Amino acid sequence: MTTAPALDARHVPAALPDRIRHYIDGAFVDSQDGDTFDVLEPVSNEVYVQAAAGKKADIDLAVAAARHAFTDGPWPRMLPRERSRVLHRIADIVESRDARLAELESFDSGLPITQALGQARRAAENFRFFADLVVAQADDTFKVPGRQINYVNRKPIGVAGLITPWNTPFMLESWKLGPALATGNTVVLKPAEFTPLSASLWAEIFEEAGLPQGVFNLVNGLGEEAGDALVKHPDVPLISFTGESSTGKLIFANAAPHLKGLSMELGGKSPAIVFADADLDAAIDATIFGVFSLNGERCTAGSRILVQREVYAEFVERYAAQARRVRVGYPHDPATEVGALVHPEHFAKVMSYVEIGKTEGRLVAGGGQPDGFAFGNFVAPTVFADVSPDARIFQEEIFGPVVAITPFDTDDEALALANDTKYGLAAYVWTNDLKRAHNFSQAIEAGMVWLNSNNVRDLRTPFGGVKASGLGHEGGYRSIDFYTDQQAVHITLGEVHNPTFGKH
Repeated sequence: MTTAPALDARHVPAALPDRIRHYIDGAFVDSQDGDTFDVLEPVSNEVYVQAAAGKKADIDLAVAAARHAFTDGPWPRMLPRERSRVLHRIADIVESRDARLAELESFDSGLPITQALGQARRAAENFRFFADLVVAQADDTFKVPGRQINYVNRKPIGVAGLITPWNTPFMLESWKLGPALATGNTVVLKPAEFTPLSASLWAEIFEEAGLPQGVFNLVNGLGEEAGDALVKHPDVPLISFTGESSTGKLIFANAAPHLKGLSMELGGKSPAIVFADADLDAAIDATIFGVFSLNGERCTAGSRILVQREVYAEFVERYAAQARRVRVGYPHDPATEVGALVHPEHFAKVMSYVEIGKTEGRLVAGGGQPDGFAFGNFVAPTVFADVSPDARIFQEEIFGPVVAITPFDTDDEALALANDTKYGLAAYVWTNDLKRAHNFSQAIEAGMVWLNSNNVRDLRTPFGGVKASGLGHEGGYRSIDFYTDQQAVHITLGEVHNPTFGKH
């Protein structure tokens, strides 16, 4: 871990906006009531811009614009190939501006610049993937020879409400925008209030790519105001949300009276299970990356590491030593591996868990702010060993660079520990026993399992969790399913075989 220079050495990007506004029906606008909120940058925690604070009136305008674009505009009626061309142009523009996007994202969120650059490039790939998928899409046809043909007709649903989180915001916005737009829907995006900067760039990108007016709308604001109004709006039949589980429950309740379609990717407390026969070098590298990359602010972080007793002492010693070498630094420094947490509120939450952990486990690395950082939202990569499964740091999502390590003896014990939380998003299994690998992974209560791998995403596969980690799946055709209605059309070809009622 390196010592940071003084606070005044932080990087401030050139040409920052003087304010962040909504984007409704093709125009940047202030809130109807003129209200704003402060946006902080996480190194100094100083206010660097004011953002428009959207409320119900602003959501109403955005939904009306999106609804008009859906009912009267060209976008839903365009051929898939025509929409695909627009999405490919969006991907091209994002790729061409990846350095600027990464610079702004890193400044706004505290992500290390190299990781923010990777997220910008993933955003472009998300659009490119769904641009290709919507053209290649094939729907089912069922034939009864000489008698009947039944086929599926997919149709866009309407206005999709997209509510996105503050960790990797630009990429996660693209993950929802890509399939929603590819399938012909119009959208209202409500980005996280902590990180509105990169979301404001979509409007210019979409205009340049040729997206019709009103198809994309953006309303900034607090979740309990703008987000709540979007969820409750009767003309928004779809809500896709990524965020914490308690907010997901509230959205579920508020959407229920309108019977909205919901896709919710929620919290996680994902286990990484390391058996004695695993490749320890690879497992340590992967589990270090899995919890400390993206500053630990990732829903799929392997923040509970379960290690078989035979290799437990060696694993803990090596893991702690490597965690202490993880480089904490300014987000703009290419050498930085862990930057600043997104906001002082979140920093305070993570630090409170660090203090709790000191009473629940054996601290072997980190445990506070790193040397040289008496400012900002910097947390040293923190490792607790010998953590009991009833400990709060074992059970509760921390969403920061903090990991709990727990020993186990048998496969059955490992499985019980892996499943012993309310969450079920991801899991990671490290073993060279092929039979164990498959049987164990299939018994884990998680929506996604990686065997001898870190979190490597294939966009064709379903992404989502079970238990408190989510409702529904997106990714590949699952996204197409969510953003379209599947209408069954039945055609009689031969003689009509109707039962006859009332003839005699």
